[in-house]
Amino acid sequence: MANHKSSIKRIRQTIVRTERNRFYRTRLKNIVKDVRSAIEAGNKEEATAAFKVANKQLHTFVSKGVLKKETAARKVSRLHRAVNAI
Repeated sequence: MANHKSSIKRIRQTIVRTERNRFYRTRLKNIVKDVRSAIEAGNKEEATAAFKVANKQLHTFVSKGVLKKETAARKVSRLHRAVNAI
């Protein structure tokens, strides 16, 4: 257990951040899954609409510090290529 006031506060902050990041990571997986399922179904309109949502959300997660910029760019690029391949 922490002995200093500052380390106790850091533990509290870490718990809050971990919980918040878990929410965003789960949301991210669901967003990508929506795009992938639309691609597998072969529905171009639905895949395009889901991709637009995914693109916006991925970049939002970058600004919140959940993802690195390069990771989001890689995911967007791969999803975009998959949508265009339909």
